[in-house]
Formats: sequence, structure tokens, C-alpha cells
Amino acid sequence: MTFFGGSVLGAKRLELLHELVPKVSLVAILLDPDIAGSGFEVGMTSIETAARVLGLQIVVVKPASEHDLDAAFVRIVTTGAGAVLFGGGPVLRTQVQQLIALAARHAIPVIYEVRDYVEAGGLISYGTSFPDAYRQAGVYAGRILKGAKPAELPVLQPTRFELVINLKTAKTLGLTVPDKLLVAADEVIE
Repeated sequence: MTFFGGSVLGAKRLELLHELVPKVSLVAILLDPDIAGSGFEVGMTSIETAARVLGLQIVVVKPASEHDLDAAFVRIVTTGAGAVLFGGGPVLRTQVQQLIALAARHAIPVIYEVRDYVEAGGLISYGTSFPDAYRQAGVYAGRILKGAKPAELPVLQPTRFELVINLKTAKTLGLTVPDKLLVAADEVIE
């Protein structure tokens, strides 16, 4: 089982962010300081292509560590970015509350990769449905326990993705969520 992370879904997240804040022309991509060589950087090509198609410019912001998040958000604001695509990564994922607080303090819309951020007060997320992926992992575990050889089982990719929107956060940011996104959302938190 594999999960689609920033490398594959980054372009889709950028499209969703553009639908939510269509007047924004510059989007910052917040990357984990330890992301070098990861799938997200490989996926930057698709994000850059999507940005060109959407008429967006992007700027990559990579804090030196989790202690530099305040400075990273100041840089995002001073570059003129009107929204942020959160690139994830192990270091930044440990800073959920700080990321959400900084986005709120700077009144900047952020799209995340997992619903946990939106449940904690973030604006919007689009990513793999973890319950669906865990269910499939359980099916595979059952097959292995019944004698299947793990090396002979195909690698499965996620087939279900979740769009989650926090309307309370949108209201705080002064955003009106388009009906198209509300209808497409798997969950709307009010």
C-alpha cells in the first residue's frame, strides 16, 4: 500500500486553493526542512506546470527547522503570497497547532494534505482517505495471514481522496467558499 503525498496531489491542491482564492496570484509552498530528495520535490514539476496553467506564481519557503516557522510566515507575507500550499514532511507535521496559529495570525489561507489540520482549525485539506487505506492494509494483512506471499501482492494506490473544509476558519479569514467546493467536499466543518 502506498499513500499519495505532496508529489502527486500537490498540483490538485494548488487547483483547489486557486478555486477558493481566485484573486491570489502568488502562492507560497511551505516545505519541511528535511524534505530534500523526497517525493514532494520530485512532484514540484507538476506543481509548477499547474501554476503556469492557472496563471500563478509560486515561491518556495523552507524553514531551517521547526523553530523558524515564525520567520517562514513573515517571509511568506513579505513576498506578497496570498495563500500557502503546505508541503508537509515529518518536521512540520509535528507543529500542527503552531502552523494553524501562524496562518490565522497572518490571515493567510493554507491548504493541507491531511484532514487533521482542518479538524484542528485549519482551512482546507485534500488528501488520501486514511480510513480507506487502513481498511485495505487490513485486507492485505488478512491475505498474508492466510498464506499469501507479501512479495507477490501488488502495490495498491489510494482510490479515495478527501476534501475537508472548515467554514468557521473561512469566515474568520473573510472567505466565501464557492458552492462548487462545498458540493465536492467530503466534510464541511462548521
